[in-house]
Amino acid sequence: MNKILLIVAILFSTNVFSAEFKGKFIQGHFIIGKTDQDSKVFIDKKEIKVSKDGYFAFGLDRDRKYDVTITIKSNGKTKRIVKRVQKRKYNIQRIDGLDEKKVTPPEEVYERIKKENKLIAEARAIDSDLVFFKDNFIIPVDDAVITGVYGSQRILNGKPKWPHYGLDFAQDEGTQVKAMISGIVTLAEPNLYYSGGTLIFDHGHGISTLYMHMHEIFVEKGQKVNQGDIIGTVGSTGRATGPHLDVRLNWFSTRLDPSTVLN
Repeated sequence: MNKILLIVAILFSTNVFSAEFKGKFIQGHFIIGKTDQDSKVFIDKKEIKVSKDGYFAFGLDRDRKYDVTITIKSNGKTKRIVKRVQKRKYNIQRIDGLDEKKVTPPEEVYERIKKENKLIAEARAIDSDLVFFKDNFIIPVDDAVITGVYGSQRILNGKPKWPHYGLDFAQDEGTQVKAMISGIVTLAEPNLYYSGGTLIFDHGHGISTLYMHMHEIFVEKGQKVNQGDIIGTVGSTGRATGPHLDVRLNWFSTRLDPSTVLN
């Protein structure tokens, strides 16, 4: 009888700390975790949302140089999981011939850019209970050519700039754009200074996607959109040298590689 009780106790203790991960622990990658219901999860020292069925999501920064620590607390017990983060090499991408005002904006548009950046930051900061982030993503533009990848250092008109944090799909202007996964529209702007026609979707737990440089936008803020719905068309608005769709993936303010969910 005592042996049976001991086995049950061991199994119960193991189940309390069960954790599974989908995704690779590599710079820029998106990771989905699964643990027991009613657990608390911390990524490094930040407590993150856990769904009713035990799912959680997080991501690793492009330049993260240290291991990630996942702490799970359940039934008064704590387990600490340390994962080594692998480093990546990134490409250098040179783009010449841009309008100099879009490379180094004139002072008169600084206030506009500041306001637009605030709108984007507010949309990315949403921490809803949605769980669409668990779904598999689909390619947003059919028969497109990928012309820009995540993490590449962009040199615009000979001037080093921020790394590129998106994935560029080149296609003809007017080509339909599909929602990669279901979500709620949190930003729909037709003409932002840098990104032109811009959409942001909330997928839950701080996971959001951005669609940039769009010609037309067919959805509005607050609208629920299903995976595969046509949300607009490819354009060349904002700072763009030609028609393409730039998509982004974020975990709050952490910029992730969209290719990690589209492969």
